[in-house]
Amino acid sequence: MNKMGMIRKQGKRVWHFLWKDDSAWSWVANVIVAFLVIRFVVYPVLGIVLGTSYPIVAVISESMEHGLHNDDLCGTKMDFFRESFDNYWDTCGGWYEQRNITKTGFQDFPFENGFDKGDVIILWRAHAQNVRVGDVLIFQGNRPQPIIHRVVRVWEENGKIYYQTKGDHNSDSITGQWGEIRINQDRIIGKGLIRIPYLGWIKILFVELVRPLGIVIER
Repeated sequence: MNKMGMIRKQGKRVWHFLWKDDSAWSWVANVIVAFLVIRFVVYPVLGIVLGTSYPIVAVISESMEHGLHNDDLCGTKMDFFRESFDNYWDTCGGWYEQRNITKTGFQDFPFENGFDKGDVIILWRAHAQNVRVGDVLIFQGNRPQPIIHRVVRVWEENGKIYYQTKGDHNSDSITGQWGEIRINQDRIIGKGLIRIPYLGWIKILFVELVRPLGIVIER
């Protein structure tokens, strides 16, 4: 058998393993292939189209959820919480009302019901002309992974635009260096455009799978 014939034979074996084999190893391989295709093909193309280096991000924390996490919501401890926007506002709305963000106004915001860990958010480029109070910004914070929180204040100072954000689930904005109180344009990666539920768990589980191997996935 010539070299080309051997390559074709091996290619058929790989194809059968990926798409016909029902084994657990085939499933794992499919997940890895899908991740690599998204990371190195789909991701860069979307980045060009959407105008941001992070066109797709997986939500890896509960900071935008409107339900309980560790029996807590917006700094309030409780044993039970029935998820609905009205109940969320009864618990968390006071913080926003003190900053002139009304319940009706909040309901007009994008992602008014927040989103969950494991969701995927597709981003659009963000600049001073298209970011408003209520938008969801993705920006570089005080950790390697970007932060995905909601804009609660926009102001201009010395000709530059600044933003304050807050996670819907959190009791307040993050303070300190590289927190959420004073975000400049240089730290912004994009703003949330579309939410795809659950898809981010593929990345989260993959990262957990490779972490023991010492492989670090930044995006």
